[in-house]
Amino acid sequence: MISYILKRLLLMIPTLLGIMLLSFIIIQFVPGGPVEKMIAELQGHGTSATSRFSGAGGDMGANNSSSSISSQSSTGSNSSYKGAQGLDPEFIKELEAMYGFDKPAHIRFINMIKNYMTFDLGESYYRDIGVWELIVEKMPVSISLGLWSTLIIYLISIPLGIRKAVRDGSAFDIWTSAAVFIGYAIPSFMFAILLIVLFAGGRYWDFFPLRGLTSDGWEDMSLLQQIADYAWHMVLPTAAMVISGFASLTMLTKNSFLDEIGKHYVITAKAKGLKENQVLYGHIFRNAMIIVIAGFPALFVSIFFTGALLIEVIFSLDGLGLLSYESIINRDYPVVLGTLYIYALMSVVMHLLRDLVYVWVDPRIDFERREV
Repeated sequence: MISYILKRLLLMIPTLLGIMLLSFIIIQFVPGGPVEKMIAELQGHGTSATSRFSGAGGDMGANNSSSSISSQSSTGSNSSYKGAQGLDPEFIKELEAMYGFDKPAHIRFINMIKNYMTFDLGESYYRDIGVWELIVEKMPVSISLGLWSTLIIYLISIPLGIRKAVRDGSAFDIWTSAAVFIGYAIPSFMFAILLIVLFAGGRYWDFFPLRGLTSDGWEDMSLLQQIADYAWHMVLPTAAMVISGFASLTMLTKNSFLDEIGKHYVITAKAKGLKENQVLYGHIFRNAMIIVIAGFPALFVSIFFTGALLIEVIFSLDGLGLLSYESIINRDYPVVLGTLYIYALMSVVMHLLRDLVYVWVDPRIDFERREV
């Protein structure tokens, strides 16, 4: 098993490189980058960029920025940036240097990978903080939402799937299948909007808060009050993710148990006079749960990275999902690539943990005999 783990760890390197290379290439072709955004704001489309530029440009103060904008190139600007016509080419070069675009793309990518190896994710373009510090600051919200949702989904889906398999074709199976199909059909963000309309003052009742994970004055509350306030804020976002997430795991559990129930070893166990629960949990459970465990990384990644992004935006939860969304909108490339790197790293680690849990559930599995 040790050799298999080492092989998987080594395989993570080209996997992460491929993900980051593809993402880096895509970003190079995204229109409206930070340089264009700064040019547009400095030309009067916004005022916040001026203060950022004068603070981030070192020896380039506000007066120098203004004179650079107003100065005209004697031969005209040949810049490829949208809206840069008529601007001093030297000023454009200063902007490129400020954002690191003065180097060729392949040099920037190599430097980025070198820094990522030591978890130096760079600095945010528009926030006075490093990307790693920013991710660490936002991660507890996303982890909290993802872990609670995953835990509740498993606590609901596995018993429900087992019950549906045991009572396959009964009225209970039919009625619960209707709920499962609804969960399949409606995405989490639609449930989130419905819950807001119904229970967060949207149109009917105002039982739950609409934004954030804590109330004002949370620091002054007692421990029990803090726990209650946190749980109160978690109800709607967690419910939205659970409702749409339990369907696939429930059907996966049911089908896995149905497949095992019809096998010969189950028939033999029943013929020996074993009770139903002894056969179900003593023989079927271990074999049927292997495929359920296999689906854990995909479910967690889906909840943590995809579902959480939309839910955090809708409920204004200050986590990685909202951070990623805002960074993409603002073309804050260091934050975009940094969060993507952390997402990819966590994903490959989760797949390795899945295989380790495989062996823990069924010691008969030996990955060392397989080709990686």
